[in-house]
Amino acid sequence: MLVKCETKSNRVKGVSFHPKLSWILASLHNGTIQLWDYRIGSLIDKFEEHEGGPVRGICFHLTQPLFVSGGDDYKIKVWNYKLRRCIFTLLGHLDYIRTVEFHDEYPWILSASDDQTIRIWNWQSRSCIAVLTGHNHYVMCAHFHPKEDLVVSASLDQTVRVWDTSGLRDKTVSIGGIPVPAPGGKSAQDVFGTSDAVVKYVLEGHDRGVNWASFHPTLPLIVSGADDRLIKLWRMNDSKAWEVDTLRGHFNNVSCVMFHPKKELILSNSEDRTIRVWDVTKRTGIHTFRRENDRFWIITAHRSSNLIAVGHDAGMVVFKLDCERPLTMAHGNNLFVVQDREVQVVDLEKQGLKGNQLASCRRSTNAMTSGLKSLQHNTLNPSEINILVYYTQDGGCYDLFVGANNNSADTSLSPKQGAAQAVAFTARNRFAVLQQGGSIGIYNLQNELSKKFEPPVTTDYIFPGGNNRLLLKSEEKVVMYDLTARKTVDEVSVAGGVRYVVWSANGAYVAFMSKHNVLLAGKNLEYYHSFHENIRVKSGAWDENGVFVYATLSHVKYCLPNGDSGIIHSLANPIYIVRVHKQNLYYIDREQKVGRQRLNCSEYLFKLALHKRNFNDVKLWITNGRLCGNAVIGYLKQKGFPEVALHFVEDQQTRFNLALEYGHIEEAMTAAQELDDHTCWTRLGLEALRQGNQQIVEMVYQKTKNFDALSFLYLITGNLGKLKKMLKIAEMRGDVMCRFNNALMLGMVEERVKIMAEMGQVPLAALTARTHNLTDYMEKLEEQLQGNDILAHIPNKTLLLIPPTPLCRPSSGDSGNWPLLMSTKKIFEKSSFEAAAPPPMPGSEAFLDAEETPEDTEAAGGWGDEDEGLNLAGDMGGGDWGGGDLDLGLDLGADLPPVPDVVQDKGLNLTMGDSCQAKWLKKRKLPCDLVAAGEFEEALGLLKRRLGLMNADPLEPIFKEAYWATCTSLPGMPQVPSIQWPLLSEGSVKSRELSPMILFTPQVILERVKEAHKLTTAGKFNDALAIFRAALHSIPISTAADSREEQQLTDMIDMCREYITFARLQVTAKSLTPDKAARNIELNAYLTCCKLQPVHQLLTLRGAMITAYKAENFVTAASFAKRLIQGNFGPPEKNKDVLTQARQVAQICEQKGTDKHQVNFDPKASVDDFKLCAGSLTPIDPGQPFVKSPYCGAMYHPSFKGKLCDTDQLSEIGANTLGLQLRPI
Repeated sequence: MLVKCETKSNRVKGVSFHPKLSWILASLHNGTIQLWDYRIGSLIDKFEEHEGGPVRGICFHLTQPLFVSGGDDYKIKVWNYKLRRCIFTLLGHLDYIRTVEFHDEYPWILSASDDQTIRIWNWQSRSCIAVLTGHNHYVMCAHFHPKEDLVVSASLDQTVRVWDTSGLRDKTVSIGGIPVPAPGGKSAQDVFGTSDAVVKYVLEGHDRGVNWASFHPTLPLIVSGADDRLIKLWRMNDSKAWEVDTLRGHFNNVSCVMFHPKKELILSNSEDRTIRVWDVTKRTGIHTFRRENDRFWIITAHRSSNLIAVGHDAGMVVFKLDCERPLTMAHGNNLFVVQDREVQVVDLEKQGLKGNQLASCRRSTNAMTSGLKSLQHNTLNPSEINILVYYTQDGGCYDLFVGANNNSADTSLSPKQGAAQAVAFTARNRFAVLQQGGSIGIYNLQNELSKKFEPPVTTDYIFPGGNNRLLLKSEEKVVMYDLTARKTVDEVSVAGGVRYVVWSANGAYVAFMSKHNVLLAGKNLEYYHSFHENIRVKSGAWDENGVFVYATLSHVKYCLPNGDSGIIHSLANPIYIVRVHKQNLYYIDREQKVGRQRLNCSEYLFKLALHKRNFNDVKLWITNGRLCGNAVIGYLKQKGFPEVALHFVEDQQTRFNLALEYGHIEEAMTAAQELDDHTCWTRLGLEALRQGNQQIVEMVYQKTKNFDALSFLYLITGNLGKLKKMLKIAEMRGDVMCRFNNALMLGMVEERVKIMAEMGQVPLAALTARTHNLTDYMEKLEEQLQGNDILAHIPNKTLLLIPPTPLCRPSSGDSGNWPLLMSTKKIFEKSSFEAAAPPPMPGSEAFLDAEETPEDTEAAGGWGDEDEGLNLAGDMGGGDWGGGDLDLGLDLGADLPPVPDVVQDKGLNLTMGDSCQAKWLKKRKLPCDLVAAGEFEEALGLLKRRLGLMNADPLEPIFKEAYWATCTSLPGMPQVPSIQWPLLSEGSVKSRELSPMILFTPQVILERVKEAHKLTTAGKFNDALAIFRAALHSIPISTAADSREEQQLTDMIDMCREYITFARLQVTAKSLTPDKAARNIELNAYLTCCKLQPVHQLLTLRGAMITAYKAENFVTAASFAKRLIQGNFGPPEKNKDVLTQARQVAQICEQKGTDKHQVNFDPKASVDDFKLCAGSLTPIDPGQPFVKSPYCGAMYHPSFKGKLCDTDQLSEIGANTLGLQLRPI
């Protein structure tokens, strides 16, 4: 049973598949109807209008968005699932309704009831058109024949009846609106007044009530199941029906029985908690599926697929009897496929896609399963055809077909056979066989054993791994094994376990697929990317560009090795992709038909071109690929190429928002002029102000007539000439407050006195004049005060209010603007983008050090060299804000005169040389080099990819320390800033090849570890813990000169991990209260399993022995004592006292032989196999899954996945990472 979906609910009494969608209805014993999507296993909707008990009958309509239900409330309800409600109710039955069913062609509903009748309803006229009477007990089910005008019913009166409804058909069907009379004229009416449906056969043979009867989809057969625990097979012809055979095997009432729609099988379920599969031809039982606690009530099959659904006491199960995946493998233009148990080769380049027969496969052992598992073609042997077909029957076996490479005509190759658990080609004339005992044999093409070896891991299955290589599957892990060197190349883990392996045509990429996960890797299993799909992954293939195209149940999708992915199109039915070549998709469906379709690759080829920095191709795909604008814009923004998006976006509002978001001020300016919206101008001014573009800020403030902001701009930029003009403008506009503020910012006291006097504020004017000692104004103002003395209001210590002085003012010919981003008009020209080396695609050796060239910005001053400057005077009218007299005219309500054409800066065409930091980063880009260059953010990003960095806080002081260690400062001349000079370990400032001074060398870290060892010996565990952690944090910022130093650093990571765990256990044990003796014994026992130096191992075992002895755990204490006696901890004379004590303890413990406390530690288990969860500080049982920290390798229970590692306090537990790199590759 291949379970596709399993639900938990109340007892399921009825189920019905939707004919097209992946939906199934389940009617429950509590009166609820559930609608499920079995493809993703989610509940879509509930319908709860039935009252008064179970809903036993349910059925989808074949073409309309309708379904019908019947329940114990005597009601038949017709529902519209699009409207999500019941649209009408049919009343007429007088007792529980057992089954309901739509007719495939006519607007009929068939219902069976405990009122001993069967009714046929017209759901269009919403009326009963026939009542079928004759049963004298409950009618348990009734079904239409799939093709003929027949109805079969089963009743507890121990009979099965077949009814002829042709009269009703003739009455319903009309030609030209005129009803066609029934043949033979009108016969006598029955008591219900109708003769449209009559009994044709009455089948008697069951000894107890019959629960179910079904028609065969094509043959004149009927199958029935009853409370006598028997299944009977009946045959009928035009005149009679008779019993053919009886199937025995159920131990309780048979609830439901049916024919399989595609295979010669009978499926039955029963209250004996089993589903049984029977062979129609042989009339014998093939298989039994058992359930522990749940009785089965209903079974149904999908019309067009091999899906089967059963309802039981606790829910529903949707399953298949056998896998429908066709056996295929494509190589070049040839597709090798098994069709109708024949191996065929199809030329994919020819029209028609018809194949030629190569060989015949074995016959299946039963009608339920095909027994076929896999087909492999030997891609390593181009001179002839080598095919392996693997079968699951007979405990696992294979057929080897070897023949000439000639596909022009049908042939029949004879097989060479053998037994195996799995097979895979390994070389031109060799293939591997996983044998029953777990060993692997290498065979030649004559099926003769060449050699045999034991795999390095327990192997469940094997896959091809390339020339002289083999992929070994061990649970969720896949190991690449080199057969020549006899060593493991690398390994990867795929959640859910690998089911299929797909290699690219050139062998550079490989995809591992499980049920819901895909992992992409290189030819040596270098990790590229992995992802999870909620819907099952069915198949996939690599195209010639290194893009993986794969199919789920509902979509065809793609994934680039760098992780970018997307949907190409949706699927109506599942397909199995066999090849993707030149934008063509070749596939095979579940009917084993080979097909080809044009694939829209524009989106992923565009992304690929962008990743490779092929901007000419990017422009081509954007122009001709009909890509979705918003999706492409979002992608370009995500990847840091908003200027590329600006190249093809035409909507001005979108251009404005995009340009503003990424600081492209010129493009935003152009769009704002087109939009001419006040809000846009305001937003543009804010962004220009943030960038320091004074000219555009000035123009925007003039455009929006924001005079106060304009005055303040002139103040902070030191442009006092224009600030004076703002004062004149305020005076002509009659804006008193603006005039006063401008005078205040200019420091013009006389102007302020005049303004206050004009506004009638004479005392304030006089006070201001007196404070600033303006004698010319004081006399006139004091006359108007009429003798009031203002001197009393002047404080003794007064300070003059002087406007702030700008630190620097723009000189002649200098606009004062800060450098801007590059103009988008130059993006697609031959620029530094094209000149920059593209980052290598995954698969090349440089992948681990790949760096993306950031988008170029022009050097300081270079922004002024562009051909098109900022022309702000396009439609602004006359006037000159840049200098000269300001002539506003007398019409103060008119628009403000605009800024004149901005004079462009014409700087020297100079190119600055690379800094020392840029030079050493070109040579090498390890985390230590990035930190030395001050590129902390990029270093953290690299560590995230390498180590799964999750918490960067511990690295901040280390980064600063490492950065400062490379910095020196040389004092310069007076008034000149100091010269920053980096410390170099290799080369000089003028040379091309140079390396920075690295603080954390292996020697420095080793000294720290030695210091921590001394503190451990002294028993200062908290201090030792801090230093071991500091050393562990320093190693990623170190570098190794050769393989010896690299191994030394790697060993130090392991040592620090063990000692950090040791120190944490010690600290935790010391903090325990006396009442927690069992936990204290456990922690001390775990301490003895840490891999420590001999002297510390000795002290740990001694402490654990004493702790267990004092707590009266004598068996545990004896195990520690024996380890002390038998261990090698240095010269015996030096440890004489400890050994003597251990022998005494062992002798006493052997006499006692009991443990007072039960602890979670097995003293008899091997110490080497002990695994400790670093999160919970509890053991991980052998065989139990675990996850690791990608940096330090600390192990954890799976529940800790995604959390911060407690050992290194840096990395995310269980993250898939590239691994630590300590020297250039």
